[in-house]
Amino acid sequence: MKSRFVLVPLALLAPAAAHATVYLSVEQAQAQMFPGEPLKPEFRTLTDAQFAAIRKDSGETPLSREVKAWRARDGGWFILDEVVGKHEFITFAVALDASGAVKGVEILDYRESYGGQVRGQAWRAQFTGKRHGAALKLGQDIKNISGATLSSKHVADGVRRLLSTHALVLAPGAH
Repeated sequence: MKSRFVLVPLALLAPAAAHATVYLSVEQAQAQMFPGEPLKPEFRTLTDAQFAAIRKDSGETPLSREVKAWRARDGGWFILDEVVGKHEFITFAVALDASGAVKGVEILDYRESYGGQVRGQAWRAQFTGKRHGAALKLGQDIKNISGATLSSKHVADGVRRLLSTHALVLAPGAH
């Protein structure tokens, strides 16, 4: 009896490749959000109490105890963070003015195979002017993007969490 071998193309055996797009480096995002403004790193490690307070205040659990924040000369902040889209991380940054209002949101790295519409300027502009305490609920305060619902929700949740982080940890008088 002869044995038969079936050749299967290797591409069919390999897992689907993750789609990743790097839009901006940290330095490029900082220059775009704070043009001509030198930023000073002021990284923080959240205490147990701060971690719990952010979770309670924002309704979102920080993914890390490390807060990657840079302070602008004028009192504004550039905060770098990540959220999970559907399966993969989305690296994003929030720029806050000296009063704690959102100046802008940038998507630096998007690793999902779809849903990258969250990088659209019109969608991100919805966050401008938002402050700590804003609900940022998808479908109410922030418009959903069809085909990018989870990415939209998680970025909105992440911005709300960073507004809490600023108010509770970074702002003058925060503990």
